[in-house]
Amino acid sequence: MKKTDSNYSRRSFLKVSSLSGGGMMLGISWFASAKPEDSLAELNIEPVWQEVTSFIKIASDNSIKIFSPNPEFGQNVMTSLPMLIAEELDVDWKQVEVEQGNYDPKAFPRQFTGGSQGIRMAWKQLRTVGSAARQMILTAASQAWNLPVSELTTANGMITHAFSGKSETYGTFAAAAAKLPVPKDIVLKGNQSFRLIGTPQKNVVAPKIAQGKPLFGMDYREAGMLIAMTERPPAFGMRLKSFDATAAKKMPGIVDIFPIQVFKDDHKFAGFDTRSFNEVIAVVGKSTWDVMNARKKIKAVWEVAPERKEMGVNNRETTVPSGLESTTKHYAQMLEMSKKPGVIERKDGDPEKAFAEAKHVIERTYTAPFLAHNIMEPTNTFAHYVGDKVRFVAPIQIPDWIMPSIVARLGIPKENISIELVRMGGGFGRRAYGHYMIEAALISKQANAPVKLIYSREDDVSAGIYRPSYQLTYRAAFDENKKLIAFHAKGGGVPESPLHANRFPAGAIDNYLAESFVIPSNITIGAFRAPRSNFNAAAEQSFLDEISEYMGKDPIAFRLELLQRAKDNPVGKTNDYDASRYMGVLELVREKSGWGKPENAGKKRGVSAYFCHNSYAAQVIDLQVKGDQVTVDQVTTALDCGVVVNPEGAKNMAEGAAIDGIGNALFGQLTLTDGKTDQRNFDTYRMIRHNEAPKKIDVHFVKNEIDPTGLGEPPFPPIFAAVANALYKATGKRFYQQPFQPQLKG
Repeated sequence: MKKTDSNYSRRSFLKVSSLSGGGMMLGISWFASAKPEDSLAELNIEPVWQEVTSFIKIASDNSIKIFSPNPEFGQNVMTSLPMLIAEELDVDWKQVEVEQGNYDPKAFPRQFTGGSQGIRMAWKQLRTVGSAARQMILTAASQAWNLPVSELTTANGMITHAFSGKSETYGTFAAAAAKLPVPKDIVLKGNQSFRLIGTPQKNVVAPKIAQGKPLFGMDYREAGMLIAMTERPPAFGMRLKSFDATAAKKMPGIVDIFPIQVFKDDHKFAGFDTRSFNEVIAVVGKSTWDVMNARKKIKAVWEVAPERKEMGVNNRETTVPSGLESTTKHYAQMLEMSKKPGVIERKDGDPEKAFAEAKHVIERTYTAPFLAHNIMEPTNTFAHYVGDKVRFVAPIQIPDWIMPSIVARLGIPKENISIELVRMGGGFGRRAYGHYMIEAALISKQANAPVKLIYSREDDVSAGIYRPSYQLTYRAAFDENKKLIAFHAKGGGVPESPLHANRFPAGAIDNYLAESFVIPSNITIGAFRAPRSNFNAAAEQSFLDEISEYMGKDPIAFRLELLQRAKDNPVGKTNDYDASRYMGVLELVREKSGWGKPENAGKKRGVSAYFCHNSYAAQVIDLQVKGDQVTVDQVTTALDCGVVVNPEGAKNMAEGAAIDGIGNALFGQLTLTDGKTDQRNFDTYRMIRHNEAPKKIDVHFVKNEIDPTGLGEPPFPPIFAAVANALYKATGKRFYQQPFQPQLKG
């Protein structure tokens, strides 16, 4: 058994209150503390924002409700987070009802979905919630029965005294438990005692999804609600000069048309305040069809926007350049920058000397385009602005991070702002940027009515927040015996670099140099599943395959050799990966895929492995190529993400990452001509199709006792290079520019 101090390093407190129906509600919040002798029901301390909090409701009829604090967009935290509580609470999972918690920083600090941090950050905190509730119910039962707590046991929401045969439900003692003091020591189960954690559980809302129940923002309806959409500049780098909406206002069902400014001119931008265009024309009407038709009648005049300065985090000023940008120009700029000295991010040994004395040097450059998120449910939010209060129903990944910007823009206190969280039809970083909530609130205020703001698919694609366009140039130096003696990585992009200077193979090579560069842009970019890593892994792992071929070594054996060096005698002290865990996924994927076995000799297969977001992933992909058609026969995935809470959900995420990655590697690209996206919908933005998905995906997890370390993003980055390396085996051609499929034509 593991013990955790109820003060949790003087940073936590447990809060219990009685329910009107005769039960208890237990919540946990961090960065506050309570004395063991205090009655939890009498505590009246406002919790301070930190990371994760959740609460339990137990009614007298023994019904148990667990609230999931983190927003849900398909990664299944609404199942896995409550499982942590239910495990320590010792209840039957079948008797638990799970509800999505609304935005409430007093009850739920850190309502954050992203960065593969949900389970990792909640692992001990939410288990402590369940354990504390269980111990308090045991104490209440011992007092009622006049029996020692040590003689009582719990299972499936029941308390039992084996000697006397007494047995009652948790609900019997819930009200009494709510009046008890905080347990001095909160006991957590050892991993070997888990009954629920580690067992596959279905998505708790799967039946509602299958039945088409209203769970998503697009489903939301309210009496008197109007529909709003916005008209934006036709290209990045442009702004609104003037418009005439006379004809549009006469269209059927139209209520009003007016301009709005999303952020004020002097706004200090936080990390997730990105928006595509700051001045847009709002169209408000009675139906989506009415609004879409009216938008076409607006006569707007747009002009090229001048260069501007924006103040961001840590008072860092950013210059947003003027002009209409194009993809071809971006690639030329990146190529030019790659030939100039970059910003040195890391340097080990004497790489310049090693390259100068090398007998052979391999140099390769990899590029990738912008990528659109293409969330299945287009961007939307409901807002009702009344007096000095506003209510949202919003699909948002990080509500707390947009709140200060809402307060600043609307000029009302945060206490007057409420957010009901709804299930998101996809996210992958796109819904971390809550500018659309500000747009909806401003439109509601001007229209004096509740509104639902909707982006069309064309809006989402052509005015999105994209994965940046990247370039990485690698050089590898060899001696006369083909021994690798130096490694050089130079990465840049529009407008950020993908480089992770302290990632593998840093730490495994004596002479190592990493440089970066950036090209300013007025095209909006942001987090995209496994930011930067999704391209860094693609380029790095493709290059390592080419190096291994030159050296005459098996690709997996070569990687393991480098990792063994990093494990036994690492270069530098800032390597951000654990070589042993890295080796573990490579060894597991080698075993499970039958890599190197005679029976698989004829397969066209590629391998890749990568570390990001605290976890490790390796993949082997088997594919065939006929003309320009790629058929993926199998993907074998090995993952080390620590303890797997819900294998069902974890497997689903790994499978989804493989399909998502294959689709983006083969087809994904967003290009621009004079600031305007060349793609606007799925007829021109190519997505993977059902018949192109892998025929089989095998997922395997490294079994260990490490606390969970993240899963949503880690299996996504390596699949890109696995595809590229397998394509080489199938075609004899190396692939250096994403997407790959167009290069198969002809």
